[in-house]
Amino acid sequence: MREPMSQPRFFLKTLQPLCVVVLALLLSACASKRYTYRYRAGYTASLENGIARAPDRAPQAVHEAIAAGNRIAGLPYRRGGGHGVLEDNAYDCSGSVSCVLRGAGKLRTSMPSNAFRKYGKSGEGKWITVWARKGHVFVVVAGLRFDTGWDNSSEGPRWTTRSRPARGYVLRHPSGL
Repeated sequence: MREPMSQPRFFLKTLQPLCVVVLALLLSACASKRYTYRYRAGYTASLENGIARAPDRAPQAVHEAIAAGNRIAGLPYRRGGGHGVLEDNAYDCSGSVSCVLRGAGKLRTSMPSNAFRKYGKSGEGKWITVWARKGHVFVVVAGLRFDTGWDNSSEGPRWTTRSRPARGYVLRHPSGL
């Protein structure tokens, strides 16, 4: 006759698989605490003098997204900039990301940063990934980050390969990209 399992062992054996599943779900729902630039041959855009160039193999939507970002790169920052008009003379974070996604044909109108937390599909995209949290958003297109800065400066939209803190961000991507 087998001896019955002790209560602590029973709960440990029963709950361990459930805990593993819950932990995996929690980790997959949260973005990394840091965005880190990663070069991938054939998939990463080049950057020269602030202008990005899409890799030749990138889909047309990625070429268009980068072209849209290039048109506003270097413009000043202005809270509310890029909202309510198709072309503006200054952009905030969500206005910048909206412009890039409109250029790619993946957004019809501007969105505030908080709304990007539910944009598109969950997770990292192959070509375009939106990093969104309450109060800020940036986008990574073909490996290059398009952002308005993160060090409390009033820097307008720029392409960069610099890494940055990303605690609290969720990753979203347009369908198919």
